[in-house]
Amino acid sequence: MHSIIRCGLAAGIALATFAAGVAVGENQFGQPDSVLHIVTVKWKGNATAEQKQKAIDGVRTLASKYDGIKNIWLKPLRVQDTDAVLVMEFRDAAALKAYADSPAQKEWYEVYIPIRSASRTHDVTN
Repeated sequence: MHSIIRCGLAAGIALATFAAGVAVGENQFGQPDSVLHIVTVKWKGNATAEQKQKAIDGVRTLASKYDGIKNIWLKPLRVQDTDAVLVMEFRDAAALKAYADSPAQKEWYEVYIPIRSASRTHDVTN
């Protein structure tokens, strides 16, 4: 009888150890409520390198002036069928909505819109 109990106990310990190992090895990730505002851009043919850089740098200024932006990404590693990718992380959907026509957006548009040929915007959240 003791050997059956010992086998059962050993099996239980082995199962618990395996389950703990699986749980520890699982990738941890989050699903934040923030919104990623992803803009792919094609520049006008006559836009200079300086103008393009000023528009990209303008996203930094925009983020510093608009409280609803948490983070920005400005250095794409790979782009397809586009010239630039600009990403802004907004605190939430309300912050993104309030951004439209805000003074900070209008100021950035002064340098961005004149050299933009086309753009596509993608907003993603959880």
